[in-house]
Amino acid sequence: MQDTRALALTFEVSGLPPVKTEALSLFAAGHRQATRVRALLQAACTAAQHSGWTPLAGPVEVDVTLRCPPGHRTSDASTLLGGVCAVLQDKKRVANIGLAHLGVLVDVALYGDDRQIRRLAYAEEPAEDFSYQVRVAAVPTAV
Repeated sequence: MQDTRALALTFEVSGLPPVKTEALSLFAAGHRQATRVRALLQAACTAAQHSGWTPLAGPVEVDVTLRCPPGHRTSDASTLLGGVCAVLQDKKRVANIGLAHLGVLVDVALYGDDRQIRRLAYAEEPAEDFSYQVRVAAVPTAV
């Protein structure tokens, strides 16, 4: 019998997610999204360490829930999802830019590459302060 349990990791991040709105890599030293990138990487790192997570090699699904004051969303869903997904994949594929400024966070990866994503979900919930929840899970293989 095949094991169909999906591996999943869910974690919270305070503040706004990084957004991908330009050709310049989110990982470039001094990028205007650097604080958001580091916050996401740190939250993912902490959650991965607590759960024993290892980067997924097969198909994945990614869910992002943004919590924000009503009417105060700062970017559209596609740029938010693009930023989160870019940060959570293996950064070694963008080795053409220097990543030393990320320190140990350069090794934080929940999956190898965005091409593994088979399902992507986005939702918004009202809240007093900005925060978001990320869930990454393995997609069970069909029998």
